[in-house]
Amino acid sequence: MKENIDKLVWVPSPREIAVEKLLILNEIEAIGLPWLENLAHTAAIARKRAYIPQTGYGVGAAMLDTIGDEHSGQNVEITTLSETGHAEEQSMKNAIDKSVIQRMGRRFVRAVAVSHEGDTSPCGRCRQIMKEFSDNALVIIADPEGEIRRITSLRILLPDAFGPKDLGIE
Repeated sequence: MKENIDKLVWVPSPREIAVEKLLILNEIEAIGLPWLENLAHTAAIARKRAYIPQTGYGVGAAMLDTIGDEHSGQNVEITTLSETGHAEEQSMKNAIDKSVIQRMGRRFVRAVAVSHEGDTSPCGRCRQIMKEFSDNALVIIADPEGEIRRITSLRILLPDAFGPKDLGIE
């Protein structure tokens, strides 16, 4: 019985983790750590523009697209909270408003920096929105001043994600 259950359990293999870590390191090198630090500081500045009358919990995001342009966003709380706009989502919507899909196609997100009080990663909703516009991207977590706490990838945060490719959308 235990053997049958063991076959059903999936976790990333050490090899899969090592491959993803190498991809993250190569992408950091390709973009440049100073650029990512700047992106984190841009997210911190966006955080200051958050509209947060209910929770007081500000979040700022800055997204780097595939041609090197930055697009920022901040959370905007709505009284019901369920309709609140998330910072990461807003940064991508701001990019879409600037015609990035027409210029670069669906896969325009290269990195997203998020600045907030906590030491958490983007919520599930924002991870899924990132997946819509990138097969994989760097995710930078920064403190309220824009200092980087850690860098990971969307693939680590949302493994085996359902995305556009599963519907034949390239």
